[in-house]
Amino acid sequence: MNQASVDSAGASKGTFRSYTTGFILSIVLTAIPFALVMQGMLSHDATLVAIFSAAIVQILVHLYYFLHMDASSKARWNVLAMLFALLIMLLIVGGTIWIMYHLYYRLM
Repeated sequence: MNQASVDSAGASKGTFRSYTTGFILSIVLTAIPFALVMQGMLSHDATLVAIFSAAIVQILVHLYYFLHMDASSKARWNVLAMLFALLIMLLIVGGTIWIMYHLYYRLM
């Protein structure tokens, strides 16, 4: 079980080492923002930037190590499906924020 294998659908199966690496990176990327907030070492804006940066990196770690999405030709359809889902989520979240902002503006 040392080599990652690929099934007929193009999804690769990770090794114990890759899952452990992903798990450790996930813990570190969760602990860093938690420590920054608890210690109050940075300004409010810098803390928000650090939290969002760690969240984006953690999303990429999860996609690569746990969902096995990479740029290989066999996983390209999975990546396209993920990008489409991301676009739909951005439209829904962005639209919701836009509507809430305008509702708040009209009520004040």
